[in-house]
Amino acid sequence: MNAPARTPDRPYRVPPEPRRWPAIALAVAVHIGLLAFLFIGVNWQNNEPVAVEAEVWDMKTQAAAPPPPPPQEVEAPPPEPAPKVVETPPPPPPPPRPVVEEPPQPKAPDIALEREKKRAEQKKLLAEQRAEEKRLEQEREEKELKAQKKAQLLAEKKEKELAEKKEQAKAEAKEEARAKALAEKKLEEKKLEEKKLEEKKLEEKRLAEKQKGEKLAKAKAEAAEQAKLDKLRDAEMKRMLAGVGGTGEAAKSTAPKSDPGYIAAISAKVKSATSYSGSTDVAGNPAAEFRIEQLPSGEIMNVKLVKSSGVGTFDDAVEKGIIKASPLPKKKDGTVVRTVTIAFKMKDIN
Repeated sequence: MNAPARTPDRPYRVPPEPRRWPAIALAVAVHIGLLAFLFIGVNWQNNEPVAVEAEVWDMKTQAAAPPPPPPQEVEAPPPEPAPKVVETPPPPPPPPRPVVEEPPQPKAPDIALEREKKRAEQKKLLAEQRAEEKRLEQEREEKELKAQKKAQLLAEKKEKELAEKKEQAKAEAKEEARAKALAEKKLEEKKLEEKKLEEKKLEEKRLAEKQKGEKLAKAKAEAAEQAKLDKLRDAEMKRMLAGVGGTGEAAKSTAPKSDPGYIAAISAKVKSATSYSGSTDVAGNPAAEFRIEQLPSGEIMNVKLVKSSGVGTFDDAVEKGIIKASPLPKKKDGTVVRTVTIAFKMKDIN
């Protein structure tokens, strides 16, 4: 019987068990033929015993001696002296004929016993044949059962392998989907980061442009302020030149004098006018030193950074505070120091 074809999309199926009726009919026919052969063979060998005839001889009766052969005619020889007559002994008697004994006739009970023995042997042979056939049938059934079991195990193994392959395919698809999602997430994060970087660059560009504009505006304001201060300075110089030869009070008012209270008052006003929003968490206490030129009225004419603190934002904040603090305080006698150099420390501002 041909096994069903297996395809990749259809699992292996166990072939149906063959029918037993043809095998049983064949076994019965073989048994009938064997019985007929044995029956014919037994009848063919049961022939009637052959009759044996035998002659009985009496050992006491002796057979007569055979007659002597006739004398041959011999030509008369020449006369010789009369020979001595020797008597010839008689021939010995023939040996007795052996007695053949007739085999005893088998008795009726012995024939029946022989037949029963043959029948018993036939029954035994038939039983052995049946047992052998039964054993062969059992072996065939066991082989078929083993084959079915093997086929079932093979089918189960195939189904298990197919299920494992499906599970593996699902896991691989899941892993691939997860990797794809992760890659998309990373791509989104990269795009977002690039967008943030672009925005940061634009913000920095805008801030730089703003700072550039502020610097330009500051430069313009400083130029205007400088022009104003130059104008005031020129007017003051003219006024001072006009007063030369007088009492000399103007010269005294501009002379530098060491007055710690005066310097402290200027520093306090500049600090109160300075607004620094940067971080002060730096090593040490950096200081920015400025040289301030002012009019006798205390108005600031010029501010110049003599020594930087190393932090540009702090220097700018202090410079703006100095300009904002104009006019600066005067001494107790109402005079001012035309040029003052003051250092402002970062951690002392706030």
